[in-house]
Amino acid sequence: MRLLIIRLSSIGDIVFTTAAIRCAKEQIPGVEIHFLTKKSLKAVTEANPYIDHFHYHDNNLAETIAHLKAAKIDKVIDLHNNFRTFRIKKALGLPSHTYQKLSLQKWILTRFGINLLPDTHIVQRSLDPLKELGVQNDGKGMDYFIPANISLKSNDIPTAHQAGYIALVIGASYATKKMPVEQLKELCALIPVPIILIGGKEDAIAGEVVASIDSIKIYNACGKFNLHESALLVKGARMVISNDTGFLHIACAFHKKTIAIWGATSPLLQVAPYYAKSDLQNGQEMFFNAMVPNLPCQPCSKYGTKKCPQGHFACMKKQDLNFIAEKAMQYYQ
Repeated sequence: MRLLIIRLSSIGDIVFTTAAIRCAKEQIPGVEIHFLTKKSLKAVTEANPYIDHFHYHDNNLAETIAHLKAAKIDKVIDLHNNFRTFRIKKALGLPSHTYQKLSLQKWILTRFGINLLPDTHIVQRSLDPLKELGVQNDGKGMDYFIPANISLKSNDIPTAHQAGYIALVIGASYATKKMPVEQLKELCALIPVPIILIGGKEDAIAGEVVASIDSIKIYNACGKFNLHESALLVKGARMVISNDTGFLHIACAFHKKTIAIWGATSPLLQVAPYYAKSDLQNGQEMFFNAMVPNLPCQPCSKYGTKKCPQGHFACMKKQDLNFIAEKAMQYYQ
């Protein structure tokens, strides 16, 4: 069977699908896994050994469809579920199973604070469309694979950090998912061990401002490394503090203890840190969700927004930084 799995974006959402990819490959006899994503996100899965054939969408839907038809797919698993994937499925005319986005329930939650979402993590919901093929969750968590030719040089990490560091992911796709610079500076001042700041080029200036409080303890890696190299920095960390962004879930795939900083979004959207069952054996605590208690406006968005709809941004500005720092040091040991 040639099975096409579709997830076009984003980094974190693609990482969420990796359990489904692995379980399908290992549990369906003789299956050939085809995976379709955006060309711009090729790196996220390019080293995944459970994928046999890669297909990339680059804004030309007709070309993508023609390419997929030539691949002679037998069945489609749509883990994105939007208008583009609907058009792809219709054009291919093949049997398909589709991930349930539960958009109405998410809208009700973010608009009215009424939670009608099932208590089912998005990783499991990504596996659900495969049930009819006999695929079950193997409990091994998520995957992230780095190509064998990618490595960090010895001088990529400052000498002060080579004995151990905390990775602090300061980037995110929207402003209301990012901890503000002033809070980041205060948090870093409270943490007594080396810190590496991780983010994209767009976070480099903010990183410099944060690192300026102690340029020896804090290394600003934002924009200096590609996706895989940044993932290696996460993998090498003692523990990871992160906004709700892709590197949070990459850290989970690497079995790192994490502190998730929640702003506009929240774990109620079923996107909390997700681990292999083996990570959680004997009651081991792997993560902490840092949230301001009793905020009726959270979550205000399923993706994040450019600015706080209420104007106060209390979900970030009122975070208990002392407690986060204490928890980070507990995980660092």
